[in-house]
Amino acid sequence: MRSGDRLALARLITHAENRTSALPAIMRAVHPHGSGAYVVGITGPPGAGKSTIVDRLTALLRAESATVGIVAVDPSSPFTGGAVLGDRIRMQAHALDSGVFIRSMASRGALGGLARATGDVVKLLAAAGFAWVLVETVGVGQTELDVMKLADTTVVVFVPGSGDAVQTMKAGLMEAADVFVVNKADRSGAPGLMAELKFAAHLQYTGPTARRDVDWETPVLATQADSDAGTADLLDTIRRHRELLEASGALEARRAARRRAELRALLAEELTGSLERRLAAADLGRTVEDVADGTIDLYTAAEAIRPMLSLGPS
Repeated sequence: MRSGDRLALARLITHAENRTSALPAIMRAVHPHGSGAYVVGITGPPGAGKSTIVDRLTALLRAESATVGIVAVDPSSPFTGGAVLGDRIRMQAHALDSGVFIRSMASRGALGGLARATGDVVKLLAAAGFAWVLVETVGVGQTELDVMKLADTTVVVFVPGSGDAVQTMKAGLMEAADVFVVNKADRSGAPGLMAELKFAAHLQYTGPTARRDVDWETPVLATQADSDAGTADLLDTIRRHRELLEASGALEARRAARRRAELRALLAEELTGSLERRLAAADLGRTVEDVADGTIDLYTAAEAIRPMLSLGPS
């Protein structure tokens, strides 16, 4: 992979997606090389034009000879567990470009708009030498805050007339967003939506919950990605945010916090897997049936089962 073998990269990503036994050794090997890329998260509701914006940003970066890795996290098929939408279909212009690598991933039920393996895939793309990694999330609106844990710059995309600005303010994406984009800005509701977002962004900037590591008021940009209008301004804004993060030291501080969070998440994942294996192996039949029959309550059953799993007291 390090020498440019795209098939090797694809196979390593498959190991990450499937959480195979080889994954720990793979991630140990890529660790010294896995932090060079700048990661941009693109999130927002379905139909906002996220894939088109990713496509346009990729074209702009490739015009400067920058290499781009794209991770598009799609909803899972309920039948196969595979990705449903297939963002690679929407990015055919880059399909044969050796400087672009596109991977669609199924969310596989993971919350927060991201597949559980997305963080490992980002590291693999960085280790493969891609200068930029663009992560496009599922597009489920209020549950996409996890992109903030992966991205250096988070872009939240809206379209006029959908009412999603209000939902965003409720959901906490105000804190997650580094850049707001109103796409399809030729629609009639665009000026009103932009005014709402600018007002909310200013309140967030001056309020007590603002991120204080950098002096940055979330800008609100207008784009018409289908006709490539405004995407150059978006890329310039992402670059300005990157320069500010780097100059202030906030970029490394955020990445350090991200690594701590990743360790906690990995430990939680391993403990959950270990618990599930113990539950599968333990003889819980009578206790489970007593719960099913209503003979005992859940907490009494849990107290009875806990010593069998070597979990200690609650």
